[in-house]
Amino acid sequence: MGDQTVVVLWVIAAFVIIAAISICMQAAFAYGTFKVAKAMEEKVAPLVPKVESLLESTRTTVDQSRTQILDITTKANEILDSTKRQLAKIEEVVSDGTSRAKVQMDRVEMVLDDTMSRAHETVSVLHSGVMRPLREINGIVAGIKTAFEHLARGNRRSVAQATSDEEMFI
Repeated sequence: MGDQTVVVLWVIAAFVIIAAISICMQAAFAYGTFKVAKAMEEKVAPLVPKVESLLESTRTTVDQSRTQILDITTKANEILDSTKRQLAKIEEVVSDGTSRAKVQMDRVEMVLDDTMSRAHETVSVLHSGVMRPLREINGIVAGIKTAFEHLARGNRRSVAQATSDEEMFI
């Protein structure tokens, strides 16, 4: 055989040795993992009954919570329904009160308009029935007074004796 064949055989032998070492190491790691898993199983085994009882307790608590939530939801729905009915009644009362208030405001406005028209009529009657005759009488009295003064003096007044009303026209 040649040198090349010997070199190839040595290379193959080296790779076989490396593969054998690798398989031995994997076996050692697998054994170590087995021991750790066994130790964990021994530590966890006493906890399993406790966890199972805790699981049962948790289920009971969840069932009770569901029941309480259902009761609360039912009561809340009843309260909401009652509130809706009461709000409908309140809305009816408010709308009735509003309509009555509008009617009363219309009546007050009509009474106020009637009162104002009567007061206006009274003032116009007062002016036409009382004040005009008083002015006419006052004018007649002033004319008679002036006539008597003129007849009593017999002559006209001078400009020096003019009153303030007369001075406006001079």
